[in-house]
Amino acid sequence: MTTQSALQEVEPATVAGDEGIQLLYSLSKEELVRIIVDDAKNWLAHDGVWFQSLEKKHGMDVAVEIDTDAWRLFTAIEAKRIMERLGLKPGGGIPALVECLKHRFYARINLQQCVEVTETRAVFRMIDCRVQSARKRKGLADHPCKSVGIVEYSGFASAIDPRIKTRCLACPPDEHPEDFWCAWEFTLSD
Repeated sequence: MTTQSALQEVEPATVAGDEGIQLLYSLSKEELVRIIVDDAKNWLAHDGVWFQSLEKKHGMDVAVEIDTDAWRLFTAIEAKRIMERLGLKPGGGIPALVECLKHRFYARINLQQCVEVTETRAVFRMIDCRVQSARKRKGLADHPCKSVGIVEYSGFASAIDPRIKTRCLACPPDEHPEDFWCAWEFTLSD
């Protein structure tokens, strides 16, 4: 089911009284796209200030530990909601994963790509990460997100299809090439 058909299935009468949703029906496609991108930026900004608050109060190790726990829960929720919106059932393998990666919040604001895609394997690369690019502009070291990324990408892939195994190819604090921030290999096991 496409997003457009899903929206068409929602009768305006079923959301009567909810002015925020009613407003969306009156907007153009371009306005809706701007809202989606802006909402993704707001989500990421909240994630960032939440993390920075933890780091300031409890230090980097505790902040990363709590962030990891939060991502463990959120990534499965995000995957399940994306599959529901797209009409996909768990067990769709690499093709389902590649499609779902295009619909994550990050996909709205980061430049990413899947390469070397087959029925049993895909490599996902984060070409431009807003978090890392902002740190670079400020002269800060790369954010050490590998431990969180392992939980995040493994959990996302597993929610799409429990047979998918995830391996980190590169992610800060590890060295990475200049042309991407992180890379993840997804393989389908029998």
